[in-house]
Amino acid sequence: MTITVYPARRIHTLNPSQPEARYLAVKDGRVLSVGPLEAIRAFGDIVVDDRFADKVLVPGFVEGHSHALEGAIWDYVYLGWFDKRDPDGKHWSGVRDAEAIQQRLRQRLVGHDPAKPLIAWGFDPIYFSGTRLDKRLLDAVSGEIPIVVMHASLHVMTVNSVALAQANIAAQEIDGIVRDAQGECIGELQEMPAMHLIFDRYDIDLFEQASQPRALRQYARAARREGITTIVDLLNPLSDEAIDAMVETTRAPGYQVRLVPALNALAWSPEAGNEQLRKAMARGHEKLHFGIVKIVTDGAIQNYTARLQWPGYLEEERQGVWNAPPQTFHDLVQYYHQAGLQLHIHTNGDEAVAIMLEALEEALALWPRPNHRHTLQHVQLIRQDQLLRARELGLCLNIFANHIYYWGDIHLSRTLGFDRCQRLEPAASAERLGIPFGIHCDAPVTPLSPLFTAHCAHARETATGQVLGTAESIGRRSALEAITLGAARTLHLDAYLGSLEPGKWADVAVLDEDPLDEHVPLKEIGVHGTLLGGVPTHD
Repeated sequence: MTITVYPARRIHTLNPSQPEARYLAVKDGRVLSVGPLEAIRAFGDIVVDDRFADKVLVPGFVEGHSHALEGAIWDYVYLGWFDKRDPDGKHWSGVRDAEAIQQRLRQRLVGHDPAKPLIAWGFDPIYFSGTRLDKRLLDAVSGEIPIVVMHASLHVMTVNSVALAQANIAAQEIDGIVRDAQGECIGELQEMPAMHLIFDRYDIDLFEQASQPRALRQYARAARREGITTIVDLLNPLSDEAIDAMVETTRAPGYQVRLVPALNALAWSPEAGNEQLRKAMARGHEKLHFGIVKIVTDGAIQNYTARLQWPGYLEEERQGVWNAPPQTFHDLVQYYHQAGLQLHIHTNGDEAVAIMLEALEEALALWPRPNHRHTLQHVQLIRQDQLLRARELGLCLNIFANHIYYWGDIHLSRTLGFDRCQRLEPAASAERLGIPFGIHCDAPVTPLSPLFTAHCAHARETATGQVLGTAESIGRRSALEAITLGAARTLHLDAYLGSLEPGKWADVAVLDEDPLDEHVPLKEIGVHGTLLGGVPTHD
């Protein structure tokens, strides 16, 4: 097999034994050598491909927490506050007032099938001053067609009166159905048990849609454009149909990322979930890795649904919402840990972290397991004492760094206040304590862009330019590691990817500028392309 050599202006390997180089040699899809050209020639005949000679090569980015919904959600109406770009590269402007929201919905109602609900997403009511927006906003758009608006966090939805009536929401006694002082439903449904009343009524299964070939290809396309070579779909139904679609789609030569789907634990009994995941694991291959389990405990801080310890939320007296009783989470941890599988656990609030640490402590005491790498996801408000416990338990963290930019201003003024905003997304503390960690975007909650995520963890700037918690800022090299090798560690895949070392897959991000150059903001570095298994990818 031919040895292909890629010269570059600089190569950052993320291998501490050999941090930089000028030449990357690839054979059989793997890194053969990284070093001087003369040393590489010792392996045999080479072909030099100098198309990246003026570029900077780094390990392909690993997006350790996003959702394949990024490839499906753009079929619906975007109502987000911030401007975004869809997988095709089309720019969508944000909507900043109620009238703009109504106008965009009315535009999509033209020609819409009246038998189906109009679905929108990205809505973020916390950015709107005054009373939180409710069903009245949507009733003014249509009193005949059900309207379902997913919030930006994907943990809350707002629906109009037609949808409330057709799904018989008022008669339900489920935590998460928001009512006014008179007991009337205002149209806001918080977390999965409440939202599933709407999903079930209209046969909406967004996550199943996201597991179909077209959505998976769109997801990969959006990822590749941002330098991502391994992407995690961290809440997959793992139905038989979804597994078939993922196997077929990822095996295609044109599929240009590696995909890691996680079983949605709350959608299965533990026994059935374990059996289904084992069945899927038998069908994995180099571009499709099964084996991780996702548990979603609480909600999101900006929706007031994350579970916070005292003193709670700054402006409102809310406790947050559990997606299941805490005992259910405890039982799931016990079962899947004993089964030898890796857990990825959504924990936004510090109360959710506390509950999960207790469950993991008990599981590890009963069934000690070295190198398990169970990972706490988001951990936006994890405390110092909790970080110490996480280290003692051998946990990994995946930190939602983008949150600082998109909601930092809101947390400072409305949800958390000054003190807790200093510890928001404590990447530097994780680094000081030696806890393996990655950083992530949670797309489509925030856009896919690992370099922007690295910028957030390094600069810690909010959308208005305020800096939150300078003591938790990490250096550029650490930020680069967090979107490559660190994220790979949280997936138990660091033996195969995350750094450019002999024997690992030759997955590479090709950059226009050097991410370690202090003169170039990380968020402004252009992505020229990627290599997957040493082969340049194409749109």
